[in-house]
Amino acid sequence: MNGRRLAIGAATAALVVALGWAMFAALGRQLAAPTPDAEPAAAPAVAPASAGPQIAATLYFVSEDGASLVGVSQDVPLGGTPVEQARALVEAQLAAEPPQPLARAVPAGVTLRGVFLPGGDDAYVDLDAAVVKALPGGSHNELLAVYAIVSLLTTNLSPVGRVQILVDGREVDTLTGHVDLREPLRKNEALIRTPLTQ
Repeated sequence: MNGRRLAIGAATAALVVALGWAMFAALGRQLAAPTPDAEPAAAPAVAPASAGPQIAATLYFVSEDGASLVGVSQDVPLGGTPVEQARALVEAQLAAEPPQPLARAVPAGVTLRGVFLPGGDDAYVDLDAAVVKALPGGSHNELLAVYAIVSLLTTNLSPVGRVQILVDGREVDTLTGHVDLREPLRKNEALIRTPLTQ
């Protein structure tokens, strides 16, 4: 009698194990298979550069004849603080491609190291040394590059009234020997033509 009970118990245990294994395997296949209404996994979305609140700003480029600066309206990210707004403006100016037939005032490849608003109406813009190396020769090219940055901030960011350009964190006398950068500069209206809309 005991042998029969043992055989029945063993058979029952084997049946329970087999059923459990079959259910586990079926569940694994079901979890691995997509459901009919499931969507494929998407890569994380990358926000475009223009995402988020923006402001219409005036950027400055060199006129077709190379004689003056022309203001061009362009959307720029809205900064949460005056310093963030100043940084967004300068970064937009450095990155923007000028519309034809205008040309860049600041050479391509120049990067912004920092912007400082210590108080009052002065702003300090710290550019990397590429601004010196890449700037074409001549006093007028230097004049337009400097005043593109000065005009950018004095036009678009209140209460900035003067801008001083630094290079690699240091005050410099000039960029290429012509425009005195030892003091903050005010906007030079004589260099600017009527802004264009893009």
